[in-house]
Amino acid sequence: MTPPRSNGDRLGRIQPEPRQEESVKPLELFFDLVFVLGFTQCTALMAAQPTWPGIGRGMLALAVLWWAWVGYAWLTSVIDPEEGAIRLAMFAAMAGLLIVALCVPEAFGDRAVPFAVAYAVVRGGHILLYVLASRGDPAMRHSVAGLALSSAIAVSLLFGAAFLDSGWQEALWVVAIVLDFGEPAVMGMDGWTLVPAHFAERHNLVIILALGESIVALGVASQSDLTAGVIVTAVLGIGLAAALWWTYFDVVALVTERRLTQAAEGRERNTLARDSYTYLHYPMVAGIILVALGLERTLAHLDESLDHVAGFALLGGTAIYLLGHVAMRLRNARTLNVQRLVLAVVLLALVPAVTAVDAIVTLAVVNVALWVMIAYETSRYDDRRYRLRHGLEP
Repeated sequence: MTPPRSNGDRLGRIQPEPRQEESVKPLELFFDLVFVLGFTQCTALMAAQPTWPGIGRGMLALAVLWWAWVGYAWLTSVIDPEEGAIRLAMFAAMAGLLIVALCVPEAFGDRAVPFAVAYAVVRGGHILLYVLASRGDPAMRHSVAGLALSSAIAVSLLFGAAFLDSGWQEALWVVAIVLDFGEPAVMGMDGWTLVPAHFAERHNLVIILALGESIVALGVASQSDLTAGVIVTAVLGIGLAAALWWTYFDVVALVTERRLTQAAEGRERNTLARDSYTYLHYPMVAGIILVALGLERTLAHLDESLDHVAGFALLGGTAIYLLGHVAMRLRNARTLNVQRLVLAVVLLALVPAVTAVDAIVTLAVVNVALWVMIAYETSRYDDRRYRLRHGLEP
């Protein structure tokens, strides 16, 4: 009989141990805190450059951060991040991600090179851990090899972009992001594996982190006299964040997790996870970050109208978030959420009108529109919603 390993032996182990639990562990929550700073920095980048190019750069930076995050979300659904030396490797990745986040506001300027170097370290560490995790699993090893190749090319493109002028720089970022996002679609999902409940919870929590950025944006922007206008805007901002929370966590998160759990293990489940979570959660997170920017600009211009860029951030961000939900329902249930699609289209159509009213009015309109939709959905789907939320058979 083999004697149990001592704590020292376990700490020194390099070989990752398979994940046994379905719930997210404290180290994963700790790891994700770095992404809170990354989200804040993306908002800061756009706030410092409140133009269409600035919005574009913020979304590019967010896409790069998102791909790093989803890589580690898949990884920690395979291995236990708190066992042995893997814990230390996660801490090292956090340090690299912190440098990446600090560089985000100048990722297209003076800190482009440090950004690319730190990002390369983060992605390289992720690949190394996956190589260790895939020992004895030829299918996963093959998938990891494809991921390593695409990651190396994408990181090289980001590094090369650091030496180019504006315009070419952003174009190279787009190529890198398309390559990264396209790799799972081109190479397939056969070799991967995941724990459904853990994977879903991890993405649920990142939505919470993104919503937290909207709260942070309100706090940062309200560093002034606490006037009646500031108080009303803060309350409306919380109302908007709560509405965004409701539209996701009331039913959507539950349905998506249930479908992932019920999907056949292997290609079917992995493909569903890729589409519903890895791909379609990005527009939702991007929408929330844009809303955070819109809230910040609203507090800065209470008695003025928003310009088209800030108006798009507030209205368009909400619309993009809702369109992510529409796409998820199409992917999972093959049905169309008409009310969310219609509301998204209406909000986008209203963007040109934001210059005609005060910013606080625009924020109030978004609130009313979302809560009316929520009331309609809650009333229409009351019985089915109740049964779903209480784990009853439909």
